[in-house]
Amino acid sequence: MQKSMRHMWLASLALFTVQSVLGQSATPAKTDKAAAYFNYSMAHIFADLSAASGNKSEYLNPAIEYYKAAIQADPAAGFMSTELSDLYVQAGLGNRAVTESEASLKSNPRDLNARRILGRLYARMIGDPQANRIREDMVRKALDQYIKVAEQEPNDVDAWVMLGRLHKIVQDNAQSEKAYRKVLELDADNEDALSGLAMVAADKGDVTGAASMLEKANAKNPNPRGLAQLAELYEQAKDYKGAAKAWQKALDSSGGNPEIKRQLGNSLVMGEQFDEAARVYEELVEEEPKDLGSILRLSQIYRQKKNYEKARIYAKKAAELDNTNLDVRLNEVGLLEAEGKSAEAVDLMKDMVAGTVRKTYLPQERGNRLSLLERLGVMQRVYEQFPDALKSFEEATTLAAGDDKTVNHMRAQTVETYRQAKNYTKAEAVADEHLKKSPDDRDMRLLRANLLGEMGKSQQGVESIAKLLDGKQDRLIYLSMAQIWEKGKNYVEMGKALDSAEKLSMSPDELEAVYFSRGAMFEKQKKMDLAEAEFQKVLKSDPANPGALNYLGYMLVDQNIRVAEGLTMIQKALELDPQNGAYLDSIGWAYYRLDKLDDAAKYLKMAVEKTSKDPTVHDHLADVYFKQGKLKEAVSTWERSLSEWAVAAPSEKDEKEIAKVQKKLDGAKVRLAKESGAGARKPTKQE
Repeated sequence: MQKSMRHMWLASLALFTVQSVLGQSATPAKTDKAAAYFNYSMAHIFADLSAASGNKSEYLNPAIEYYKAAIQADPAAGFMSTELSDLYVQAGLGNRAVTESEASLKSNPRDLNARRILGRLYARMIGDPQANRIREDMVRKALDQYIKVAEQEPNDVDAWVMLGRLHKIVQDNAQSEKAYRKVLELDADNEDALSGLAMVAADKGDVTGAASMLEKANAKNPNPRGLAQLAELYEQAKDYKGAAKAWQKALDSSGGNPEIKRQLGNSLVMGEQFDEAARVYEELVEEEPKDLGSILRLSQIYRQKKNYEKARIYAKKAAELDNTNLDVRLNEVGLLEAEGKSAEAVDLMKDMVAGTVRKTYLPQERGNRLSLLERLGVMQRVYEQFPDALKSFEEATTLAAGDDKTVNHMRAQTVETYRQAKNYTKAEAVADEHLKKSPDDRDMRLLRANLLGEMGKSQQGVESIAKLLDGKQDRLIYLSMAQIWEKGKNYVEMGKALDSAEKLSMSPDELEAVYFSRGAMFEKQKKMDLAEAEFQKVLKSDPANPGALNYLGYMLVDQNIRVAEGLTMIQKALELDPQNGAYLDSIGWAYYRLDKLDDAAKYLKMAVEKTSKDPTVHDHLADVYFKQGKLKEAVSTWERSLSEWAVAAPSEKDEKEIAKVQKKLDGAKVRLAKESGAGARKPTKQE
């Protein structure tokens, strides 16, 4: 804006010169355009000399004086005050400028240029880099000056733009919007105002409106900065395809800036446009063969595409560049997990954790070790290595001593590990002990409430978190309440909690979570049509939601209706998450329904390896064995199912299902005994 105003002033000055020659000047007597032009030109010459000489006074002082003379000759040219204030700051003379401007205002309170200089200087002092904070006193001082400038000169576009920015800094969105709209009254295509209004709209949650304003701002004068803002807004709205288009425009207008190209690649990945993303990152690697970040990204992209051969090629290239880099080694862990090599992945994580041991830790070293310990613990828990996971989280808790936030998080991981190991008594004891020391740990309170729900104490669990409703994170509380009521099979109260959560849900993701939970609620009530409608809402919003694909697919398969359709859904879910035990169980059960017993057994065995504590998975596999005539295997597998039912959480126990498994087990034992007896008996002569 400042540059365009200067160009407009110079253009009007040229017109003035022509008018002067013709003797037709209409310039007010107080303005001397010729003197302004001369002094402004000289100020620029000396300012350049000053900068080149390291701000020597022989150049700096004349530059300041020429600026002052130019301002005096044309007081309405506000941009010159801005340039003078910038010169003061660059020369380290900010205090002098403040003193001079304040003195000028004492003698003449209507000196707009003194106010502009003061406002600009105060605005430059808003940031406090040492304390990493905003100096609100400077914001208020700057606001005071620009408010007075705008009062005296209502058509000063720059003053209104600065007011919009300053009000935004102190989060006064209403006043910021008012200032920017005033700018648009004066200059309908003002880019600063359109961009500023876009940020205000984004803060209010109107991401679509914000994007529309930025598109308008960039339509007339596309530039990398504005297009980058637009792309970031699209990313905020999770419209990654829109973001990618904006990044592409920013890349084109930047002349191929590699950092913008990386941002483009990232949006393409987030939008699951993997082929296009691979092409972008391959170009980056071609331009810079040692670009480790882009090489790693390519390995991750090909891993997402399930092209493990290519993923390994780029993983190897990354390791050749730096085999000690944590990101390189973590990429290898992720690749091993994707390939189903869980034991190797855990071993590699253990090696990485062992390599971070120190007698004393710098902050970054401590942070790295904590991150690796947590990742190891989570992996061990996923692979049901519960004692090892508990050790990892305990070590992380000890290392984090003094950092309450991290300690709280690691304690929550410990409770969750005991819960998944079905040691509910220990999980509750650890949670209670922690809350005695840290009663304000909100996350632990939510975790404990859910734990109470699993233990058959839903009412107690809900009551324990109802007091957390404070108007700040109520949506999360209502969702937790819904989960707890679900465990207690109180679907009336669950429905009420979900309705409350839905009213507070703003984004598609937030609404999807509500639809999913409501679908599960209807499914448990055997209201299958209503359940399907909710899951279809999720899939309409996110067609690649693996959880919804699996749940709805399994629902159809388990009812033995539209089995082929259900299988297709489950296959899509498994493509998105190939190592998920629940999805493996679902596809195995689908093949059982289709009487493809070998395929069913294959996937159900894999599911048992992933989720060995799920009684339903063992029941499914036993059904397959029985139908295959493998009675011994069926008997032992149903016995395992019953043993897992015996230690299941009270909320999970289903007496009808347990009775069904027991009946199938008894029948299999009888048949096995008959067949074993027939095989052992000696044949008669007649036989």
